[in-house]
Amino acid sequence: MYKSVLNLLETEIAIKFIKDTFERELAKTLKLTRVSAPLFVYPETGLNDNLNGFERAVRFDVLTLGKEVEIVQSLAKWKRNALAKYGFKEGEGLYTDMNAIRRDEVLDEIHSVYVDQWDWEKIITEKDRTYSYLKKTVRQIYKCLLKLSKSVNAKYPELTHNLPDEITFISSKQLEAEYKDLSRKQRETEVTKKYGAVFIYQIGWPLSDGESHDGRAADYDDWKLNGDMLLWYEPLNIALEISSMGIRVDEKSLVKQLKHKKELFKLENPYCQDVVNGKLPLTIGGGIGQSRLCMFFLNKAHIGEVQSSVWGEKTLKENADKGINLL
Repeated sequence: MYKSVLNLLETEIAIKFIKDTFERELAKTLKLTRVSAPLFVYPETGLNDNLNGFERAVRFDVLTLGKEVEIVQSLAKWKRNALAKYGFKEGEGLYTDMNAIRRDEVLDEIHSVYVDQWDWEKIITEKDRTYSYLKKTVRQIYKCLLKLSKSVNAKYPELTHNLPDEITFISSKQLEAEYKDLSRKQRETEVTKKYGAVFIYQIGWPLSDGESHDGRAADYDDWKLNGDMLLWYEPLNIALEISSMGIRVDEKSLVKQLKHKKELFKLENPYCQDVVNGKLPLTIGGGIGQSRLCMFFLNKAHIGEVQSSVWGEKTLKENADKGINLL
């Protein structure tokens, strides 16, 4: 039967240690300043993330304002707007705690209705809009993970992690060619199990079968300059996605991607207008899952062991029978 290395109270203390340690290292490495973030935005601003396009945002009316607002699904676009508003300069960036509700999420060991992540964004130049710059940034973040691994192991010797010294890069097209008879998720599983830590890049444009490797909104990542970071997670025998990130759209890539998804109507919203008219800085950014990071470094069997969310009675009973106590 499964037995957590740490009890409930020890787990809560360890969660804070992991979050504090990684947050400091990330901010120092990428030169980021912490800012406050909204829990909800006006939908008409275009600042909310519509993810794959079918997930329903949680919406409610504000009595005094007489208007409806949406709880954010991520801060991908809000951050870019904030960089301009707050007067950040080239090479500088921000990060924030993002909390969201994903009401349409299919719940399992790594998916919850409640989402918490570090959302970060940094101003770059036109010459930085390259694969090499993306690769450099991914390696910087991965080094933060390696340092965190050492810190956790020093504090909790019983917790060990088998991360490789380097992260492997592979494009979604290369992945398709190498594992053409497998599904998207099976490809991720096989390649991550093989290398331990992988960054799958160029996600959004169709592969040979006419479908993309994974869904991506058309109005924030440049699909030629983005990707997902995955770590092999032995306790569950899965590829665990820790981060999704990328260099953001400029005017040309925004229009091209919106046209592909038949969403040119979005060009009318304030955010897209600001991109087209050059009012927003060129940026790179992403999200890093807080609960998933804690789950990984604490060797937990379920995300509900590191965050307080809602679960069905069947899930609670099944996990309790396995010795898994959900918060």
